[in-house]
Amino acid sequence: MALLDIRNLTIELETSEGYVRMIDNANLSINEGEIHGLVGESGSGKSLMAKAILGLSHPSWKVSADRMIWDGINLLELSVAERRQLMGIDISMIFQEPSTFLDPSLTIEQQLSYILKPKKSSLFFWQDRKNKQLELKNWLHKVGIKNHKRVLESYPWELSEGACQKIMIMMAIANYPKLLIADEATNMMESSTQAQIFRLLSKLNQTQGLSILLISHDLESIVSWSDKLTVLYCGQTVESGVSMDMMAKPYHPYVQALLDHIAEFGRYPRARSDMPSLKGNIPSLQHLPLGCRLGPRCPYAHKSCIDAPLLKKVKSHAFACHFPRNQEEKTHESDS
Repeated sequence: MALLDIRNLTIELETSEGYVRMIDNANLSINEGEIHGLVGESGSGKSLMAKAILGLSHPSWKVSADRMIWDGINLLELSVAERRQLMGIDISMIFQEPSTFLDPSLTIEQQLSYILKPKKSSLFFWQDRKNKQLELKNWLHKVGIKNHKRVLESYPWELSEGACQKIMIMMAIANYPKLLIADEATNMMESSTQAQIFRLLSKLNQTQGLSILLISHDLESIVSWSDKLTVLYCGQTVESGVSMDMMAKPYHPYVQALLDHIAEFGRYPRARSDMPSLKGNIPSLQHLPLGCRLGPRCPYAHKSCIDAPLLKKVKSHAFACHFPRNQEEKTHESDS
């Protein structure tokens, strides 16, 4: 059974021109102990989905779903207090713009001390403080902070965005949640530090059974770390499945276009100017096309694309397209 199972999630945002459907019947399923990548361009609805899982919706949002099950619990039936308790114990999230989520009036050590669960008390209180400081030091080193003493004594506004991001990562994983949602977690880090963070998360996944939802606009950066992938375009799930299967044989034209921009999966290296691209631009919220939202940009679009394609499956590979690429096997509509 899936640890998190979401079916036909819809999120509508209130605007001056009425409600706009930002997320349109999106699906997401994460198994226990799995690293799942959620990929999409900016504005595709990735962060909205994450906030809906945590129950951080705005009063102006309309959130509905056929199913939103967490570890056998229906999230849509929980109260606000019950969702908050779940967030604090079972689900953690690393947000974008980390400095805005840290209290500017408290030092980093004070904030981290609130987060870490107390371990078995020692006979003397000063040993408890020493043990906690040692634990803080070890965690900060794990996320790539070497000058731990200076960082612990600093306020968030005295640190760089990259350092604040590492602190947010530590706060999210220090108490070993069941699911970690990492929203562009390594966006402001150099490549060597990104690799260090991904190795740490992978180790926690293997040794602690931590399930991880990696959210990114960059398919290349997370594909090698993810067991499965889900790709969004303008709030619609276009394709999902085992990462390597999707890389080898994508069915949706949008996923194929993303892969054409990754040199490792191409036949030969090409200059950026030679890379194929989809015509047109991402539509605005006020002018979303009917049916398949990629339709106006898709080179394979037909008049039938004004009807939203149903989710279809080939084994564990799901996609939503009337005219799939690289497809030879017979598909069937998803009934899950």
